[in-house]
Amino acid sequence: MDEIAYITTPLYYVNAEPHIGHAYTQIAADTLARYCRQSGKKVFFLTGTDEHGQKIQDAADARGISPREHTDEMVGKFKDLWVKLDISNDGFIRTTDEEHKETVRSLLNKLYEKGEIEKRSYTGWYCVPDERFWREKDLEEGKCPECGREVERIREDNYFFLMSAYQEKLIEYINSNPGYIKPDIRRNEVLGFLKNNRLDDLCISRPKSRLSWGIPLPFDENYVTYVWFDALINYYSATGYIAPPGVNWWPATCHLIGKDILTTHSVYWSTMLMGLGLPLPRKIFAHGWWTITGEKMSKSRGNVIAPLDLVEQWGVNAFRYFLLRQVSFGMDGNFSEEQFISRYETDLANDLGNLLSRVLSMISKYSPSYDPSRPDGFEKLSEDISGDLEELYGELRFSSVLDRIWEIVKSANVYVERSAPWNLAKSDTERLSQVLTSLYETLGCVASLIYPFMPGASAEMNRQLGIEEPGLGIRRWGDAGRFGNIKKGDPLFPKK
Repeated sequence: MDEIAYITTPLYYVNAEPHIGHAYTQIAADTLARYCRQSGKKVFFLTGTDEHGQKIQDAADARGISPREHTDEMVGKFKDLWVKLDISNDGFIRTTDEEHKETVRSLLNKLYEKGEIEKRSYTGWYCVPDERFWREKDLEEGKCPECGREVERIREDNYFFLMSAYQEKLIEYINSNPGYIKPDIRRNEVLGFLKNNRLDDLCISRPKSRLSWGIPLPFDENYVTYVWFDALINYYSATGYIAPPGVNWWPATCHLIGKDILTTHSVYWSTMLMGLGLPLPRKIFAHGWWTITGEKMSKSRGNVIAPLDLVEQWGVNAFRYFLLRQVSFGMDGNFSEEQFISRYETDLANDLGNLLSRVLSMISKYSPSYDPSRPDGFEKLSEDISGDLEELYGELRFSSVLDRIWEIVKSANVYVERSAPWNLAKSDTERLSQVLTSLYETLGCVASLIYPFMPGASAEMNRQLGIEEPGLGIRRWGDAGRFGNIKKGDPLFPKK
């Protein structure tokens, strides 16, 4: 992996409040960013909000306030949630930032001067909620194929990016760069779309007479920029005024997105960059959706999960752990309260929390000497798992990383029972010291390994273990220290 990592989430559309899908993307990106920092890389982790377009204007009108007032209020809710979810983003971009708007206008002008944009009359079916035109043959029972809602017949003059010219070039690029779109199921989906359909030119404007809330085109002030053409540019514009200076951050290392916006990123964004002559991002990774007991989340069904409700009840560390442990990242996941409770009680409270409590209690009770001379296989197990991390994180296999970490946790619990320190305290104090040292050092490794997923739990483990300056590096077996500073505290994951 490179020495720098530029990681992005999509810009979250602020027409409604954040939900578990937003939290899922954000936590995954944060976990990847934390691991990259832990590995010694320079990291720029960007997130932000998409604030232009018809839906924002409609949401503001419905509330009787200005679009700016609406977006300011909603942005605050997203930022507050990121703080509560322990998100460590380095930058937050808003598409209403003046610097972003100037970059959008500059790139539009560049494409226009290159002949990549032209004006023409267009008649088509328009979906207001998705802010997207559809051809007659794309409609499903006369409705939008994306959201299933009614469409409007619209005829108007607009500006088009000549996206169709890049169809074969994009197919060739995806075929030549198998890691560009992940997971493979999404790559195949995009290739199937490109090979079996004619790629249309992209309408990149909306008349101000119909929509005023947007960035005016630099070459025609009677139009504003299509919201997706505006929003996608954030990944590039942020490198010019938000990213830490002195580093060439572009191209992005990884765009993390939900699968519902795969086409806009893999096709729109890719061809836009080709038209501009800019390098494409190294990876676009589209994760799946969360369903609720098998049903897609929907306001009408009343089954939308508010992340803060779970955080308040179970804690942020358990919430972050469950989302990334329960399913393979990239696939759809099913959420149920029963599954959440099972993970909490089995993995966190029993396996990890109880292990920490038992080991620290025995060290305090038996006062063993620190003796790392016999690790009993834990040193090699920790090293093997640490050696696998770069590949697993590079493929965003978060659940596999946690599976590997829990190999150590479960092995340590078995080791406690087999070695029976309570018996050794009566008969073999030298062996007791070796056993408890091995368990102590193993817990030190686990505290380091869980840091990207559960930074708060990692910090509390370090505090109780007496590791006062843990640092960001991945801890090796034998680096934890001594027994002298142990500060056993409350259960790491208390039973509910």
